[in-house]
Amino acid sequence: MVDLGGSLAVASRGLFATGVSTDLNVTYLSSGGKIGDKVLAEVTCDKFGKTLAFTSIQFRNEKNELFARGSHTKYVALAHKDPQNIVEELNPKKESK
Repeated sequence: MVDLGGSLAVASRGLFATGVSTDLNVTYLSSGGKIGDKVLAEVTCDKFGKTLAFTSIQFRNEKNELFARGSHTKYVALAHKDPQNIVEELNPKKESK
């Protein structure tokens, strides 16, 4: 969930390919519940640079109690060059003739 959430946070910035994970961490603070319970995951892209993107995620139970948190770092330098990016400033510069 931390990997997927972090990748989606990076994708939300306009990248088609979301790069390669360089660090991933999960800290469990308590039991999240039992099978069938709903879990709320909230992900943020804390910093989005030219080479690395840093994301964090919080997991809460149905009572809105924090039971786990995670962080995810992705190498995005090559992903910036993907021609399928949907944000114009991330598309590779086309050489003018």
